[in-house]
Amino acid sequence: MKFLFIIICCFVTFDGNAEVELPLIFADGMVLQQNQVIPIWGWANEGEEVTVKLKNQRLKTVANHDGKWKLELKPEIYGGPFVLEIVGSNIINIKDVYIGEVWVCSGQSNMEFTVDNVVDAQKEMADSNYPLIRQFVVERDMSMQPKDRIKKGSWSVCNPKNVKAFTAVGYFFAKKIHQELNVPIGIINTTWGGTVVESWISTNALSQSDEFSKVISGIPKVDLDSLMKIQQNKMVEEVEAIQGRIIGPSEESRLRETNFNDSEWPELTVPGLWENQKFPTLDGLVWMRKTIQLSKEDSDKEAILELSKIDDSDITYVNGKQVGSTDKYDLSRVYNIPNGLLKPGNNVIAVRITDTGGGGGIYGDASDIKLTLGNKEYSLSGKWKYNVTEVVTQFSPNSFPSLLFNTMINPLIPYGIKGVLWYQGESNVHWAAQYKKSFPLLINDWRAQWQQGDFPFYFVQLSSYDELKGNSNNGSKWAELRESQTYTSENVKNTGMCVTIDVGNAKDIHPRNKQTVGYRLAAIALNKSYGKDIISSGPKFKKMEVNQNKVVLKFNDIGSGLIIGNNASELLGFEIAGEDQIFYKATATIINNLVILNSKEVTKPIAVRYGWADDAGNSNLYNQQGFPAIPFRNDKWDLTTERMKYSVQY
Repeated sequence: MKFLFIIICCFVTFDGNAEVELPLIFADGMVLQQNQVIPIWGWANEGEEVTVKLKNQRLKTVANHDGKWKLELKPEIYGGPFVLEIVGSNIINIKDVYIGEVWVCSGQSNMEFTVDNVVDAQKEMADSNYPLIRQFVVERDMSMQPKDRIKKGSWSVCNPKNVKAFTAVGYFFAKKIHQELNVPIGIINTTWGGTVVESWISTNALSQSDEFSKVISGIPKVDLDSLMKIQQNKMVEEVEAIQGRIIGPSEESRLRETNFNDSEWPELTVPGLWENQKFPTLDGLVWMRKTIQLSKEDSDKEAILELSKIDDSDITYVNGKQVGSTDKYDLSRVYNIPNGLLKPGNNVIAVRITDTGGGGGIYGDASDIKLTLGNKEYSLSGKWKYNVTEVVTQFSPNSFPSLLFNTMINPLIPYGIKGVLWYQGESNVHWAAQYKKSFPLLINDWRAQWQQGDFPFYFVQLSSYDELKGNSNNGSKWAELRESQTYTSENVKNTGMCVTIDVGNAKDIHPRNKQTVGYRLAAIALNKSYGKDIISSGPKFKKMEVNQNKVVLKFNDIGSGLIIGNNASELLGFEIAGEDQIFYKATATIINNLVILNSKEVTKPIAVRYGWADDAGNSNLYNQQGFPAIPFRNDKWDLTTERMKYSVQY
C-alpha cells in the first residue's frame, strides 16, 4: 500500500510539471531566416534546462523565474529539410524545416485577399507547385494587453490544393523571389480586413508619440467584455436617436412585406457604406427597402435584380418573397425574379443585411444597382429606407489602438525575418494627412520591437477606387493618403513603395490583379534587398519650370526613358492651376524625357498635379521598364484631411 502511494505521488508530481512549449510558429514545414542569428524561444518550468539542436548546432539555456527561455542559433545558409529538436522534460522534433527568406505580410483586406479570387485564379492555382514556398497564417485575435501566444496558426506548403488560401500579394512576391534566388521562401500572413493602421501599432510607441499620446491616455482601463458592453450601449443610443426604437426579432418578419409602412424610416444613399454616412462603427443587422412603381407592361417581363455588392451578407426579398442570398462581401448580387412576382403599381425590394465587421451596406458602382425588365433598365441607386434591427455586441479591432499589434504581431517577435510587406491604408483615408505620422510610427515601432535592425519595409500605395469621387477640385482623400505613403517612402530609410494606380478598379476596393502588385514588390526587394541591378520603380517628380504658359517637368527614375503607357496615344493624368487654385486638365507631351504641359484655361500656371483623384486609373506616364509614375502635387495648398485626426471608436 505504501509502495502504491509513492507511485501515485510520482505521477501527480510529473503531471504538475509544465512541458517545454514553443510558439505555434515553430512547427512542421516552417522556414527560418538565413544569414542572420536564429532566435528560438518558448516556455518551461522555472530553472529547467532546455537544449536546442539544428544541423551541427547544439545550444543550452535555462528557463527564468517566469518560465520563459530564449537563445539564438548562429546564422545558417539556405537549405533543408532539417529537424529542429528541443529537449527539456519532453522532446519536441519539428520536421521538414527549411532555411531561406522569411517575409511578414500584413495589413488589411487587399493583403488578406487570397489567390482563389485573383484574375485567372484557376490557371494560377494549377501552376502553383512550389513546395519550397510556405505560408504561416496567424489567426485573427485582439486584446487590450500584449500576448505572448497567438490564438492559432499553422504552416502550409504551396501546391494547387493549399495555394488558394495564400495571401495573393504575398504569394506572387514569394514566387518571383523563389524563381530568381532558388531558395525557400516563408511568408507570415498576419492580416485583418478593414483595419486602421493604429490597431497595428504598440501602445508603447503610441504613448511616446506627441501625435497620439493624448489618445492613449484617454483609454479606459477595463477589459474587453466591459468595453463591448459600453460600445453596444453607445451604438444603441446613436441608432435610437436617428430612427427611434429598435424593432425586435419578433417583428422582423414584417419588414419584408409590401404593405409594411416604412415612411418614417430614415434614408441612406445607395451605393455607399453606412460607415461613411451615418454610423462609423456600426456592426449588426440592417434592413434596407426600396419601393418602385411599374406599369402592367413592365411587370409582366422577365426581371433581373442587380445590387452590386453587399458587405457582408444579404437575404433579398421582392414583394415579400426571397429571390436570393449571398454570404460574401465581394461578390456581385444578381438575382432572377420569378415570373408573376412583380405587379403593376408599387413593388418593394427589401434587403436584410448582416455586417460582422468593417464596412457595411450596399456598395459598388451605381450603374450596377438596377432592375432589368426585358430591354429596359430601372436604376435603383439613390435613396433607400433603412432600419437597424440589431447592434452586434462583438468588438471591432478598430475600436481601440494596438488591439492587433498585441495579438497578431507581438507574439511573432523576435522570429527571424528578412523584412515586411505591407498593404493597408484604405481604412485611414478619412484622416489621410495624419498617416504621414502614423505610418512611419508603425515602421519604426516594429523595427524597435524586433531588434533586428532597420529591416526592409516595402509597401503598396493605394490603388484606384472611386469611393468618394474625389479629385483636385473637390478634394481627394485617396490621393492624400497616397501622398502620405510617398512621404513615408522618402523619409523612412530602407523602405520601398509599389505604385498600383494602374491596376486598381474604380468600382471595386479589392482589385483582382494581385499578380502585378506582387511582382512589383518583388522587383523592389530584388533590387534593394538582394542586390539585383534592375529598375524597380517608376518616374518620380523632380522639379517644375514655367515658360510663359507652359510647364516643363523633370523626373527621376526614368529608367530607359519616359513613355505613354497602357497602349494609349495621349498622355493623361496631368492638371495645372493658376493662382485661383482651380485645376484644369493639361495637354501633355513627352519631349526628350521631359513632360511639357499647357492648358487654354491657365495662362499663368503655378501648380501641377498628377494622378490626383480617388480614381487615378487613367494616369499613364511610365518608364520603358513598365513602372508607372508616382502620383504627386507640387503645391502646398490645404488638404481636405488636414485637420482630421484618429480617435478611438468604441
